[in-house]
Amino acid sequence: MNSLGWALIVKRGCFCSKETLTINGTKYTIKDRLAQGGFSLIDLAENNITRKLYAVKRITCHSIDDQNIALREIENCRRIDSENVIKVIDFELKGSADIVINTTSTLYIVLPYYKHGSLHDHLQMRAKRQDYMPESQIMQIFLGICEGLRAIHESKPVPLAHRDLKTANICLSDSFEPIIVDLGSMTEARLQICGQSEAQRLQDEAEERSSIVYRAPELFSVKSYCTVDERTDIWSLGCVLYAMCFFHCPFDPIYEKGDSVALAVLSGNLNIPENSIYSQDMHDLISYMLRMDPMERPFIYSVIEKCHDLIQKLEGRV
Repeated sequence: MNSLGWALIVKRGCFCSKETLTINGTKYTIKDRLAQGGFSLIDLAENNITRKLYAVKRITCHSIDDQNIALREIENCRRIDSENVIKVIDFELKGSADIVINTTSTLYIVLPYYKHGSLHDHLQMRAKRQDYMPESQIMQIFLGICEGLRAIHESKPVPLAHRDLKTANICLSDSFEPIIVDLGSMTEARLQICGQSEAQRLQDEAEERSSIVYRAPELFSVKSYCTVDERTDIWSLGCVLYAMCFFHCPFDPIYEKGDSVALAVLSGNLNIPENSIYSQDMHDLISYMLRMDPMERPFIYSVIEKCHDLIQKLEGRV
């Protein structure tokens, strides 16, 4: 069951439904369609009493396994305590999924609504004007993303990994703080792979749940005996920072041309545009996260230290 990104959160067209939903006794009127995927969709909903707007995510479940995966998103949200990670307002599971008798259930999740949409949307708007963000603004937003990711990686009782970190899964609050969303792909971070079947299972999960242009190299061809940890997210984080600088992930052009993203990622070649307006320190920070060997890639606390160092340098130049 594919997780649903938030890339379409502000790309709304005509949506004339006045459907009313009742979730745990609270009534909501559907105002608009925000995003839609294979098994889930997100609507803009208004609380009928408070008139406050929310994003209501619906996940259709065709089996008990689907239900368990969907409910894992709720559990994941509850485990993470960070202002940079999305919070679940309410939820309700309706119906009973049974693949044998062909019945489905629907999980309704009430989430905060972010009117500024996703970082992906924001970058697309800037790209049309070739309006590059100042380095200091990039670092301010990026540090918030890092803090949210640190909360995920330091989750108790075991560290978690997001596994689908991308600009479409980072929303922007009213104060322009970054919020990591779509925790449906999140899973236990540290895995010991023993044997071909386990390697293939992880690779299949990555193909289904991790966006190809942000996917870490070790998830394209999982070795039969290896350790995979939360540094898969650090690779994705490096792609996010690259996109914040240059409007697109380093592997978007390969994907758009129809060439093999896997070959491009596994080649280890990272091209920083020659006309980049950003400092060598920024380029180095991107390269620091996009190391091919996951064992040489930094953990999130080291990335945050580098961010603080760069911010101090930038403040010193003012």
